[in-house]
Amino acid sequence: MNGADAIAKCLIKEGVDTIFGYSGVAIDPFWNSVGKEKIRTVLVRTEQNAGHAASGYARTLGKTGVCAVTSGPGATNLLTGIATAYADSIPLVCITGQVNTDQIGSDVFQEVDVTGAAESFVKYSYLIRDVKDIPRIIHEAFFVASTGRKGPVLIDIPCDVQLQKIGDFEYPEEDPKMRTYKPTVKGNTVQIKKVIKVLENAKKPLIIAGGGVFLSNAKKDLRAFVEKHQIPVVSTMMGLGVLPTDHPMYYGMVGNNGNQYANRAMRECDTLLMVGARVADRAVAAPDMTFEGKILIHMDVDPAEIGKNVGPTIPIVGDIKHIFADFMEEDFKDKHETWVNMLDLYRDSMKEEHHSDPEFVNSCAFVRKLCHEMRDDAVYVADVGQNQLFSCRNIIMRDRNKFFTSGGMGTMGYSIPAAMGVKAAERDTQVIAVCGDGSFQMSMMELATINQYDFPVKIVVMRNEYLGLVREHQHYSYDDDYNMVFLGKDPDLSKIAQAYGIGYLRVENMGEADERIKEFLSDDTTVIMEVMVDPMENVSER
Repeated sequence: MNGADAIAKCLIKEGVDTIFGYSGVAIDPFWNSVGKEKIRTVLVRTEQNAGHAASGYARTLGKTGVCAVTSGPGATNLLTGIATAYADSIPLVCITGQVNTDQIGSDVFQEVDVTGAAESFVKYSYLIRDVKDIPRIIHEAFFVASTGRKGPVLIDIPCDVQLQKIGDFEYPEEDPKMRTYKPTVKGNTVQIKKVIKVLENAKKPLIIAGGGVFLSNAKKDLRAFVEKHQIPVVSTMMGLGVLPTDHPMYYGMVGNNGNQYANRAMRECDTLLMVGARVADRAVAAPDMTFEGKILIHMDVDPAEIGKNVGPTIPIVGDIKHIFADFMEEDFKDKHETWVNMLDLYRDSMKEEHHSDPEFVNSCAFVRKLCHEMRDDAVYVADVGQNQLFSCRNIIMRDRNKFFTSGGMGTMGYSIPAAMGVKAAERDTQVIAVCGDGSFQMSMMELATINQYDFPVKIVVMRNEYLGLVREHQHYSYDDDYNMVFLGKDPDLSKIAQAYGIGYLRVENMGEADERIKEFLSDDTTVIMEVMVDPMENVSER
C-alpha cells in the first residue's frame, strides 16, 4: 500500500465513518484511498465549511470530527474553521495536502506553511515527512484532539509521502505515551474536600456552567449534583442546555447579552463555582469587580484557563465528569433556601419584554414560538450576529434539545454547514439553522451540498437588510452614522430556494408566525423561511 492507503486504514481504526472536505491535486491520493474504504465523503462548496460541518458532526456525537482539504488556498481557507473549533474546544482532526517534500520552502505553486500559520489555534500540528510515521501520528492526533481540553489537531502531508510505499503495519491499540502531553483527569482530593466544605458553609452559592460540561459528557452528573443539593445554576452562552429552561434551579444566561436576573445572581452570590467555563469578556465583563468579596472556585480540564483572567480562591484541574462523581460521594447540609427563594423572585419579576414595530416580526417572540413547535430532540444551530443573541436570550431548551453556535470566535456563516454536519451525524434529528441575511450569504452555497447528500435542514433567515449587530453598535457608539453595514435587498430568497429546488416560506408579521412555523416544521425537507424583522431593531434597549 502507499501512504494514502495507510492513512485511510488508520482512520478506519479510529472509527471514522464521515469526512468533510474539498479536493485538489495535493490531496488527491488521500481521497483516492479513502474512496476504497467504507467512509462517507462529503464535498462541501468551500473549505472553511468543511471545518464547520465536522464541528457540527463532532458536537452531535461527542466524537472527533474529520475534514481534509488540499494545499495552498485550500489549507488557508480551512484556517477559519480550525480557529472556530479551537475557540470552542471542539475535537477535530484536520488533514491538509502539501507540495512534495523536496519543494517545501521553495514557494512553488500552492505551497503554504499551514502548520506555521495555524500554530496559535491548534492543540498540535504535524508535518509528515516519513511514510513510516503515519500510524503513530494518526493515533496521536486523535488522542490529543479528544482528551484534556479538546480541540483541533492539524496533519499536513506532502503529496509524495502520500504516494510512498509502506509495508504492513500494526496500528497501536493503547493510548500513546507522549512525554509532553499528559492531561489531568482526576481532580485533586484535597481541593475537592475544600470545595465541599465551602459549599456547606455558603449562604448564596451559584454554579456557572459552560461548554466544558458538554465536552466532558457531564450534563447528567451536574444535574444530579444540583438537584441533590439545590444549588442554583446559570450558564454561559456555550452552556445553554446544561439544564432545561424550565428547571427550577436554572436562572438563565450570564454575560453582557445575558438575562438580567442571571447577572444579578452572579453579582450577589457569595460562592461561585465556575464549571467548564472561561472567565471571558462576553460572560464576565469586569472579572475583578464581579468576583470581589466572593469565594471563586474554578474547575477546568485546562490548567491554562484557571487564573488567566482572575485568580480563583480554589482551583481544581480535571475532567468535570470525574470531579462531579467525586462530589457525589461527599455529603453536606444545604443552608441556602432563602437564597433560592430570592432568585425565584428575581426570575419572576425581572422578565424582559422586547418591543418591536408591529409591522415586522418580533425576533424574541418568534424564537420562543419556534422553540415551542420544534421537536423535543431538535438541534438549534444559531449563527452569529443579532440572530445569535435573540436566540440565546429566548431559546427554550428541553432536556434532549441541543444548542450549537460559534461562541468563542463568533464566526459568521457557521450555522448552515454546522447544521449539515449535525444531519450527517444523526439523519433522523430535526435540525434548525437560524441566521441573519448577512451570515446566510456567507454559506448559502452549501444548499448544493445539502441537496447532493440529502441532509435536510430547516433554515430560518432573519432578514433586516443590515449587518444588524454592527449597525446596533454604530447606533449607540457613532450616533447612527452607519458605514459598511447596509446589505441591500438582494438576493431574492424565493428565487434562491427555487434555484436549489427547496421549499420557501415568508413571514411578514407576528400574525402569520404561528401558521408559518407549523408549516415550516411539518415535514423533514429543506425549507428556507424568510422572517422580516425591523431593520432598526436592537438587542439591547438602553
